[in-house]
Amino acid sequence: MIILFGVFIRYNEESSPFWIEHRKANNISSDIENDFYFRYPSFQDVHVMIFVGFGFLMTFLKRYSFGGVGFNFLIAAFGLQWALLMQGWFHSLDYSDGKIKIGVENLINADFCVAGCLIAYGAVLGKVSPVQLMVLTLFGITLFAVEEYIILNLIHARDAGGSMVIHTFGGYYGLSISWMLYRPNLSQSNRLQGSVYHSDVFAMIGTLFLWMFWPSFNSAITDHGDGQHRAAINTYLALASTVLTTVAISSLFQKHGKLDMVHIQNSTLAGGVAVGTAAEFMLMPYGSLIVGFCCGIISTLGYIYITPFMEKHLKIQDTCGIHNLHAMPGVIGGVVGAITAAAASEAVYGHEGLINTFDFEDAFKNMTPTRQGGHQAAGLCVAICFGVGGGIIVGCILRLPIWGDPADDNCFDDEPYWELPDDEESIPPVLQYNNHMRNKDVGEEQQISHDPIRSPLAPSYAPLHQHLKGGGDTIQAHDMNPRRRDKNRAFTPVSQKRPLSGTL
Repeated sequence: MIILFGVFIRYNEESSPFWIEHRKANNISSDIENDFYFRYPSFQDVHVMIFVGFGFLMTFLKRYSFGGVGFNFLIAAFGLQWALLMQGWFHSLDYSDGKIKIGVENLINADFCVAGCLIAYGAVLGKVSPVQLMVLTLFGITLFAVEEYIILNLIHARDAGGSMVIHTFGGYYGLSISWMLYRPNLSQSNRLQGSVYHSDVFAMIGTLFLWMFWPSFNSAITDHGDGQHRAAINTYLALASTVLTTVAISSLFQKHGKLDMVHIQNSTLAGGVAVGTAAEFMLMPYGSLIVGFCCGIISTLGYIYITPFMEKHLKIQDTCGIHNLHAMPGVIGGVVGAITAAAASEAVYGHEGLINTFDFEDAFKNMTPTRQGGHQAAGLCVAICFGVGGGIIVGCILRLPIWGDPADDNCFDDEPYWELPDDEESIPPVLQYNNHMRNKDVGEEQQISHDPIRSPLAPSYAPLHQHLKGGGDTIQAHDMNPRRRDKNRAFTPVSQKRPLSGTL
């Protein structure tokens, strides 16, 4: 990687010392016009989503939190480096010197590229080795760069938030790999394929980070001005609508009207996925709410009905339910984008606005909105084909018995790949007679709880108390402590014991 960066990667004109000359040559009055100041806040938000949002969203498994957030960290760090190269060769290559010129927008696009692989990771979470994840990422980044170039440059589809390029591709790429890596005996790990209270809380942290920063995700690389502004508003409204719908549907379909944390963690984000393609279009605020409403219903019902159906009949074991959060909403986003583009008109956008929004320039200056809608639909088909086809090919590679994947009875467990701390439950309790005990109050509470005179159960000891010589002092004596191991412990001979009469 270092060699490849040394040969190909260079700073672009806005991040190199030649920025001053570039500014003068292009009549740029101030450094504030540098793209860094426009893009970096969005880059920060997207970066947090990749490493914190996706990472913590995958910590819901009771014994795979290290693997969820740790392997997310690993493949994201590896993937963004490979993405800068792959996307650079397709989008940022300077043919005059053969170098890839990068700036802050390239960093955002690299994070987008990594997001597709992290989505795919969700389908095989807990069932693959770190080496398999690196291979998945290596091929996933490569496929992403190719399909992105075809969709955005050759077909000329618009996809600001990546509903097609990122989510549809990543979703079906991961599902296809999971299908190829089907484990018929995965039930041996059923004991670990679930959550506990604190793991769901950690996963909810990831959900909240993703939910808060998704408007930045969808608007990060849109055109400055009205397009970026509109993308943030549309995403904001779609996400809010999805939350309400998800809560309502989850409560409606669960016993006693209770909420399922799986739905709240995942389906509440589906609106942000589905509005991505049309985020910069004139979707209108009520249109954003409708998209969020529909996705909340479809995604939640997907977790209830479609995921079990896919595992039972299609042999697709989808650990995180990426089909419901990314694949289906991504397809919906592609369809919404195609319809919105085909319905565009100068009356709604204005002449200049229509050209600017859909980039009707150069080779595509004669494009009409109706044809643009068809190109949007074609882009969706390409994303699905690359996801399914690429996933099957990569899945065949990952099936080779050389990658050190976990056994069927050892999935969803950090033990094979991580050094784990001792469980708190396995630490033996500190006893009251320990001279080194620091918390003496605990020892006194234990003594009181076993004291038949001072404990809350004292009345039940009353019949026994009246038959003992010395009353309660006999019971409270230190030599009656059953845990003592010293040689001075006193024992009462059998001949001196008095029989008890009456009922205790």
